[in-house]
Amino acid sequence: MSEIATDLKVHLTKHRFPYILLGLVALLNIQLLWGLIGDWLRDGNYSHGFLVIPVSIFLFWRKRAEIKFPAPVSRTGFIFFVLGCVGLLFGAAASEFFATRFSLVLTITGLALYYMGNENFRKVWFAFFFLIFMIPIPAIIYYSATMPLQLFASKNTSAILHLIGVPSSREGNIIFLPGYTLQVVEACSGLRSLVALLALAALMGNLILPGKIRPLLLFVMAIPVAILVNIFRLVVTAVGAYAISPKLAEDFLHEVSGILVFVVALLIMIAIAGLLKWKRKPL
Repeated sequence: MSEIATDLKVHLTKHRFPYILLGLVALLNIQLLWGLIGDWLRDGNYSHGFLVIPVSIFLFWRKRAEIKFPAPVSRTGFIFFVLGCVGLLFGAAASEFFATRFSLVLTITGLALYYMGNENFRKVWFAFFFLIFMIPIPAIIYYSATMPLQLFASKNTSAILHLIGVPSSREGNIIFLPGYTLQVVEACSGLRSLVALLALAALMGNLILPGKIRPLLLFVMAIPVAILVNIFRLVVTAVGAYAISPKLAEDFLHEVSGILVFVVALLIMIAIAGLLKWKRKPL
């Protein structure tokens, strides 16, 4: 621990000026950051936001030995920094939360790119890209995506129930069973697990997969995996209500299945990552 503390002290001393500027940016946007934390607390879709900043710091720190100074500053970084500052001003004036939060990430990224230079930044870019996952998506996009996902999940759940012999009927996002009504609400659309899985897939791809195509494939695969496991969760809940007890579906299955299904989705993503990482040995 003492060696790590010493390395950190040397690092902060050597690069104190950009960190001072970073601290000033954070201080000037303390209200924005406080509102972001409030969203993480209130919205279960983004509770993973608390982990994003520590993970980004870890991703940056693990690459520190590859960063070489002195390095020529990047003009592109300066442009990003200025654009981020302008976005912060206009976003705050218009009370546009997504724009201000994205502009803050852009400002921090521009500062890092300017100070470290293009060559160094290529080695740590993902640490700054990962910060995007702490920002809640705009409400207009969230609600426009939620309803199609609700209908897709309810339609396919109903089809599977018919296939396995469970009597049911569907009207929109509501599935009617004997003695029980399963409503596929916003929280059951699968969007919550999708957002978290995309962040995890991006992180896993960066840490364990070589190249650029394989991490991208893993990231894209998070979308169908999240949708499919959510349908599986709804089917299990419906079957539990029909075969065992509606109370079991409402209480135990509804609460526990969310956590269990996310674990299953994570295991599937790990398996996919393993397949993407696997290379056939020559005979």
